[in-house]
This record gives sequence, structure tokens and C-alpha cells, in this order.
Amino acid sequence: MTEPVSARPRTRTITWNDPLATSSGAEGRSGLEFLRAIIDGHVPQPPIGETLSFALIAADEGVARFRGSPDELHMNPMNQVHGGYAATLLDSAMGSAVMSTLDKDTAYTTVELSIRLTRGIMPNTGAVIAEGRIVHRGSRIATAEGRLTDAEGRLLAHGTTTCLLMPRK
Repeated sequence: MTEPVSARPRTRTITWNDPLATSSGAEGRSGLEFLRAIIDGHVPQPPIGETLSFALIAADEGVARFRGSPDELHMNPMNQVHGGYAATLLDSAMGSAVMSTLDKDTAYTTVELSIRLTRGIMPNTGAVIAEGRIVHRGSRIATAEGRLTDAEGRLLAHGTTTCLLMPRK
């Protein structure tokens, strides 16, 4: 049996803010106001961004963008970045596009997510951008589509989502 190329373990230290500090930042704000407060640093980014190396970078009515930095921490056994990384960025971007259309009394949850991977993501791919755009906004259901691209604009993955709209609790 052959030894792995490098059996030395690597370490990573992650620091994050209390998730309640993020979620409580939504109180009294519309979805777009909440997203912009995260971008401006008045509300902390959600902890998942620290874990998976991505962050919300832009939000307008019906549109949201995240920047990710895939690296070896996100690799699967086939030496590519796991497809779940692309799915998570697209879910975040499309859900935030829906959120950007909500008033201060409305919340959402994802009820359907469909992702198509079009190109492998490697640890050296560099920064990626996930952009979500609203397709339909009704009173109970919203749909959005998203694209994940590399720095050269090449499509890495795309997807759609359906979200249920409901009163905030």
C-alpha cells in the first residue's frame, strides 16, 4: 500500500460571530436593508461564509452576489472542489435575491433547489462569483435563478430555486 503524498495534517482556525447577531440584524429591516447592512458591516456575515470562504458582496432589488474563494479545504476525493460548494453559493445568492424583495414582515425558506454543474472547480480556480436574480415574486411563492462564474466569466454552474414566503415570527 502506498502512503499519501503528504501525510502531514494541515490546520485552519476559524473565527465567526454569534449567528444570533446576524439574524437579529433583520429586525425592523426589509430584506434589502438587511442584506445591505451585512455588506456594509453593520450586521455580521453569517458563520457559514467563514466556514466555506464566501461572503455577500452586493445586493439590489431582485439581485444578490456572493464572492467565494474555493481552495483545498473544499476538495472531494477526486481532487476537485465538491459540487456542494457551488450548490451552497448558488442557494445563498438565489435565496438572497428573493430576500431582497421582501418587506420587514416577510421571511422565506427554500423549498426546491436545482443545480447543474457545467465545469469542474479546482482549488486554483481563484475567486468565483455567484449571482442570483429573481424570476417571479408572488404573494406566497418566489422563484430565482443563479449563475456561478470564474474570474474570466466562464460558467461553472447554474441553478433555480423556489422559495415559500411567510410571515416573520
